[in-house]
Amino acid sequence: MFEEASEVFDNMFKSSFPLTFIVFIPAVLILVSPLPAEAAHEFTVYRMQQYDLQGQPYGTRNAILNTEARTVEAEVLSRRCVIMRLAEFSYEEYQKALRQSAGAVVIILPKNMSAMPQDIVQQFMELEPEMLATETVVPVYFAMEDDELLSIYTQTLTSSSSQGSLSAAEVLLHTATANGFQMVTSGAQSKAISDWAITSLEGRLAGVGGEDLPTIVVVAHYDSFGVAPWLSYGADSNGSGVSMLLELARLFSKLYTYKRTHAGYNLLFFVSGGGKFNYQGTKRWLEDNLDHTDSSLLQDNVAFVLCLDTLGNGDTMHLHVSKPPKEGSPQFTLLKELELVSENQFPDVKFSMVHKKINLADDMLAWEHERFGIRRLPAFTLSHLASHRLAQRASIMDARSVSPSSRHGAGEPPAGPHVDVQKLSRNTKLVAEALARVIYNLTEKGAPGDLQIFTEQMPRAAQLVDKDSSVVSTLEYHMGHYLKDVKRHYVRADKRDPEFVFYDQLKQTMNAYRVKPAIFDLLLAVCISAYLGVMYLAIQELSHCAVE
Repeated sequence: MFEEASEVFDNMFKSSFPLTFIVFIPAVLILVSPLPAEAAHEFTVYRMQQYDLQGQPYGTRNAILNTEARTVEAEVLSRRCVIMRLAEFSYEEYQKALRQSAGAVVIILPKNMSAMPQDIVQQFMELEPEMLATETVVPVYFAMEDDELLSIYTQTLTSSSSQGSLSAAEVLLHTATANGFQMVTSGAQSKAISDWAITSLEGRLAGVGGEDLPTIVVVAHYDSFGVAPWLSYGADSNGSGVSMLLELARLFSKLYTYKRTHAGYNLLFFVSGGGKFNYQGTKRWLEDNLDHTDSSLLQDNVAFVLCLDTLGNGDTMHLHVSKPPKEGSPQFTLLKELELVSENQFPDVKFSMVHKKINLADDMLAWEHERFGIRRLPAFTLSHLASHRLAQRASIMDARSVSPSSRHGAGEPPAGPHVDVQKLSRNTKLVAEALARVIYNLTEKGAPGDLQIFTEQMPRAAQLVDKDSSVVSTLEYHMGHYLKDVKRHYVRADKRDPEFVFYDQLKQTMNAYRVKPAIFDLLLAVCISAYLGVMYLAIQELSHCAVE
């Protein structure tokens, strides 16, 4: 059979080579000519949060992306990767993409976030909780803008916008001939991380003067939170709180070194993990110290627990309490000393107390001191924020540390939440002075150290900080330098009924390939078929003419 076919083709080429050349060679060239997908750009993308808390899923549920790019201006978004820029981002357009069953969403963030207008920054901060409030099926990614990615967006926007003003035939032709971009991620599908440990650290300065000394506990959670874990730096919330805790540990370690200033209070410092996930580290630490041991400073004479949260900016300071302190108690003394110090030494700081009862019906506690309040320990939280609901406590915009020499423009700070190192230093002096007055009526001593350790660009999302993380080792080093008996505490989710579940694939590499759309292949096949059909009819006609 193959020999017969070979003979037929051999005779055809010998007898009518020009005709064969006209008919078959162009079709073969079109079919075999390579149309390689050109890798236009490779860039890093950061996936939206994916976690389960108390059995409730939050964030995006998928990580794999391999689909064609469109902007939200396109008529059809189904199974397309919708690219948005933060400057033009709106929640309505984001929801439009989800309603039309988009294949994915990529939000492009500007290189210089501090240059963004304040209204855009504030709007996005308020939208972050809404984006995470419900389970999202499609993968949602964030990418930092560069020239190549901006070019891809511009070309895709031009292609998507022009379709609405063209006729059906023009749209078909434009779609078939335009260059598109295929967005492809390199990672695998996300899966739950098993046996993840949230790490917390404690250290102490022992008082002098007998047994059953009162204990003052100073607490700050170190983890950060935002719509994307790898972009959650938490400079103010709560890098500023950790920086203040370490500075207080340094100041009082010096005072406790000398016999003359060694006070009759035990000072217990606790840096907790999992603070953004309903204070899981604090919850386990309290259980270990109150339920699973016979001897603990928390079981004895606790004067009060002072939680530090978001103290790196602002000219206000609020003491959040679940129960107003009684007159004559150590808590009341600290309240009055904070009022006096702020009024007499730092008149630019407006101090006030904010009373809010613990609502056990809420899924999330408002402040960290509520964990202690549930266990009937006197506690409060100090913050420059008046409410726990303010957006800057959980935003990827909280990413900047600002010193007086790096202000933008004519003394203007950047847009969005940030840490003003000068104000953080002032607030630390205020708290140190008030604490010293409570302990032994001592004026401030020592000089502020490096308060910027945890206010720089360092993602500290709970999913990224394992027990071997540099964040934990740095905290352990600084606490060990000033405190005694520094210990680690770990929290692991119960395997049968986990309170929290984290997922991987939070950071991937995405490739944008320059490709022709699928309809181009269909149109090409139609053209080839038409061409071959015309050639066939022409040959048949020539054959009839030759016979006649």
